[in-house]
Amino acid sequence: MKKKRVVLQNLPISDYAAQGKSLARLEGKVVFVEGAVPGDVADVLITKNKKDWAEGKAIHISERSKDRVTPFCMHFGICGGCKWQMLPYQKQLEYKQQEVEQNLMRIGKIELPEILPIIGSSDTIHYRNKLEFTFSNKRYLTNDEINKSEKIPQQNALGYHAPRVFDKIIDIRECFLMDDINNSIRNIIRLYAIENALSYYDIMAHTGWLRNVIIRFCSTGELMVNVVFGYDDQPGIKKLFDFLLSKLPSITTLLYTINAKWNDSISDLDPEIYAGKGYVMEKLGDFNFIISPKSFFQTNTRQAENLYSVAANFAGLTGKEIVYDLYCGTGSIGIFLSKKAKKIIGVEQIEQAIEDAKKNALLNNIDHASFFTGDVIEICTDNFFAVNGRPDVIITDPPRAGMHAKLIEKMRWIKAPKIVYVSCNVATQARDIHLLSEQYKVVKIQPVDMFPHTHHIECVVLLQLKD
Repeated sequence: MKKKRVVLQNLPISDYAAQGKSLARLEGKVVFVEGAVPGDVADVLITKNKKDWAEGKAIHISERSKDRVTPFCMHFGICGGCKWQMLPYQKQLEYKQQEVEQNLMRIGKIELPEILPIIGSSDTIHYRNKLEFTFSNKRYLTNDEINKSEKIPQQNALGYHAPRVFDKIIDIRECFLMDDINNSIRNIIRLYAIENALSYYDIMAHTGWLRNVIIRFCSTGELMVNVVFGYDDQPGIKKLFDFLLSKLPSITTLLYTINAKWNDSISDLDPEIYAGKGYVMEKLGDFNFIISPKSFFQTNTRQAENLYSVAANFAGLTGKEIVYDLYCGTGSIGIFLSKKAKKIIGVEQIEQAIEDAKKNALLNNIDHASFFTGDVIEICTDNFFAVNGRPDVIITDPPRAGMHAKLIEKMRWIKAPKIVYVSCNVATQARDIHLLSEQYKVVKIQPVDMFPHTHHIECVVLLQLKD
């Protein structure tokens, strides 16, 4: 039986909640609203309804908040990327600061020092160095298109996944997240695909040749493009790539990956070099970094310098400390801190990233850094400490899910005097801090905005071992 469509009309939006949602109240019930900002009056379609709270989406704004500004992207409202374009950047920072405070107090449940003011990004567009786009033979249709009397035939699309829709792609014509080079690459490949009737991937049937294109554009000017194909077709790859290079000779590394799997992950696949050296060079502060096609690297290079400077300041190194860099990736944080450390020990599960970390240490003439592939829980044993020394400072920068409970147990056992916790998810960071709170106290907190126009926040917290 189809659920009844419930729309709350002329609902005043009173405050910001979290994760990009605003808050309204109706007869004592809290309603979390997507697509509205404090000060709006909106008609809200209810998507989830519980006894004390509900969730919904603004489908019409009858009164606009005085804080609203005009979004700059033609795809705003359809694309799920930059959902806060209708808010001035200063307001975005205020709400992010508020979310950090609320999460650490509500989930962390511990005594906190004063939270430092959030560090905003100097670039609010063209700030990302990496983007990934998907080919699909099923273009996402807007409600207006669906409601038209004439039927629209199924079309190909190259762009981003539609929010909460796994099999439809928004055909992105212009994206402001990266320098305009991303639009040139995407639109040139799209034009070639149309003119040569190339097949786009069908996620349901698991057919089609073109699957993904991954672009990394560095502050050094180096540009890496990796095109993912559903099956190997060397003559077809050569024709496409020769055309792409003729139009964009600024591409310094061009690769392809054959992905015959049902999922889009390429972590277990080997990209092949078509042109260039197979990697790009990025610069952070005084250091140079090799980035391979599968390696993790902070996607906002300029703001990463600010983030790592905060981590360095919190670590308070004097040249005598052994620093353990957990989830070290390509070694970027550890190397950034290396000048004032006695020794850097990096640990990461992705072998390719560790290979890059070793190359990066060599590239920057750092001979007091060692990098190990594997799980911290298994690597950090008494025997390991006997060889490498126990950490004076632990830097941890986990993925959005936060640290595994077993790793937190291991950190309790290690008892490093300082932990610098860098997080891209303050909610899981607060959870982990709570679990460490018997042994550690929070000394400093610094939010950093790495992703303007989104609800994502980075936060650095300094924990100190209790006496």
